[in-house]
Amino acid sequence: MDDLMEHTIQDLYSAEKQALEAMPQLAQRVQSEQLREAFQVHQRETEGQVVRLEQIARQLGIDPDGETCMAMQGLVEESQDLLAQLEDGPVADAAIIGAAQKMEHYEIASYGTARTLAQQAGHTQIANLLETTLREEKAADEKLTYIATDSVNQKAVQS
Repeated sequence: MDDLMEHTIQDLYSAEKQALEAMPQLAQRVQSEQLREAFQVHQRETEGQVVRLEQIARQLGIDPDGETCMAMQGLVEESQDLLAQLEDGPVADAAIIGAAQKMEHYEIASYGTARTLAQQAGHTQIANLLETTLREEKAADEKLTYIATDSVNQKAVQS
């Protein structure tokens, strides 16, 4: 169980670091100011999530580095490939939301798993830290859904 917990935390750490690199690139491409602001807010949250994972790693006595999250790497590459095919505008904004939500859904699943592992291993404080991040990831996903359905997708359909 300790090895699984170590792998899971390292995978999440890698995923968050990759997301931090990708977010500014995605945010630069968007035309929707509301979407750009959502990316900026979530980037600051993600920076806090990285700090939280470093704190968890210290508590577990592990190095947060050590794994490469292949899933996030694939999601980032997929988003870059898609955006290379699109001109900036409403359709690209809709595509960016979709790409970002794929990343969020991966993180939601991973944080849920990590929290449950921590709970069952008796790491209550770690489980609480992971739950905090899980709530942030779910809120980011909900915000992206709202932006998509409230304005971006409608503009994409009209273009």
